[in-house]
Amino acid sequence: MVDENKVKQVVDPGKRDGGGPPGFELPLLLFAGFRTLIDKLHAELARQGHPGIRPAHGFALQAIGLGPDAASTSEVGRRLGVSKQAAGKTVDRLVELGYAERADDPADARRKLVRLTSRGRDALARSAAIFDELRADWAATLGERRLGELEGALRQVTPADSFGLDASAWLRG
Repeated sequence: MVDENKVKQVVDPGKRDGGGPPGFELPLLLFAGFRTLIDKLHAELARQGHPGIRPAHGFALQAIGLGPDAASTSEVGRRLGVSKQAAGKTVDRLVELGYAERADDPADARRKLVRLTSRGRDALARSAAIFDELRADWAATLGERRLGELEGALRQVTPADSFGLDASAWLRG
């Protein structure tokens, strides 16, 4: 049975004992900031000729591009923290959209490799440039010093290896 009073404490910030904002606001604000950046990124990518790309595709493109030239679907899945089947579906979609291609593995005829196409490399390069612009927008709003402090503070409270691509592992639960 759900305690309605506890539920109301989470959704009603006015019902809080103690000082400062309620703890649940922090992850919501961080997520809202992330979502704002990602939504603006994808709107600009669409404007620049990449209308079909989605956030999951960006993670997959990075996972494919991590290797020296190409990766197997299994390797992409490991890098993303998803099953080979889930990685395969994402790779299939990237191939359909022209961002990736499959090729025979010269070392193993039974294995297919996935590599980025010029369109995939273009999407990643444009994403990097757009993220730089979005950061500049935040710096213009917050000031470079405050934004730098925010980034520094987040580096202090996040693990050094938090830039891995395996976001799905903690979303699966």
